[in-house]
Amino acid sequence: MQKSGQQELSIEHTVDVGIARRMAKAMAVSAGFGDTECEEIALVASELASNLVRHAKNGKLIFLQLSDWSQMGLQIESIDTGPGIADIEHVIADGFSTASGLGYGLGTVNRLMDRLDIDSRPGTGTHITCQRWVREQEPIDSLCPLSFGAATRPHPMMQGVNGDAFVIKQWGRSALVGLIDGLGHGQWAQRAANTARRYIETHYDQPQEEIFRGTGRACRPTRGVVMAVARFDWAEGKLTFASVGNIEARFFNNFEPVKTIIRRGIVGLNAPKPVVTEHIWKPFGIMVLHSDGLKTHWRWEDFPKLANESATAVAQGLLQALAKDEDDATVIVVRSKINGF
Repeated sequence: MQKSGQQELSIEHTVDVGIARRMAKAMAVSAGFGDTECEEIALVASELASNLVRHAKNGKLIFLQLSDWSQMGLQIESIDTGPGIADIEHVIADGFSTASGLGYGLGTVNRLMDRLDIDSRPGTGTHITCQRWVREQEPIDSLCPLSFGAATRPHPMMQGVNGDAFVIKQWGRSALVGLIDGLGHGQWAQRAANTARRYIETHYDQPQEEIFRGTGRACRPTRGVVMAVARFDWAEGKLTFASVGNIEARFFNNFEPVKTIIRRGIVGLNAPKPVVTEHIWKPFGIMVLHSDGLKTHWRWEDFPKLANESATAVAQGLLQALAKDEDDATVIVVRSKINGF
């Protein structure tokens, strides 16, 4: 990764916040970001500059253009010698504010940037580094050998409020699927699951360790979630998998056994780092992810009628047959395309 075009801005007064916003937007335009992305990056600069004025009294922002092969990006650093942050992960939570009512706004930075790193200790100041990369709108490869399907339903007693969520994103020669289960049931579980879903949908092409880290930060003000995320790079015949919590993952028809490592914990509360495992993936393999709202004692051989069905039909069939009456339930299926599906 190369860095160039460095610009530095001292932040001492509220008037400097506007200058930081304009400088960030100009550099984002130069890096090739679209209009919406430029506004989001400008907002990040505003939040960081405001923090320097409110909490550190002064500091500086450093803007750098990034390049990694054909991809362009922007890095913003915030450096101060102020009081520091005692609990970094706590202040990243959206809605956090100090006793005087001043929020740090780092939840916004976490949501809008691809990567956020903070080095801070009480009395030694704070160094924040965040990056965002230009995301090219790659058309989905028409030769994609995989089909994706999902089926979900809420707890029968929750009047349509579903504490499960899922993500299916395709781009170029890659795809990412994620299954999310908010802790408990009802509106608070739904809030947690949707918070995680929104973060994954906007960071889907980032390394899975970063997806889990950013999702955990976004879910800090919620009950938390358990989730599994699988990335398929079919041109390379590769599956990358990571999971925290009790999401069930089953793999069928793949020549090489897929042995995943599941970490116990709750994303947003006490989750450990996920173990990301890489596997060979054959296009005729089948992956089934489901939440704990489905029975776990089943075999693929129990459903011979689903063998030649599309991924969506398989997901619907498994949901109908295995869903419990006392929980939200969701199934995601990835398999080779069958008869054009």
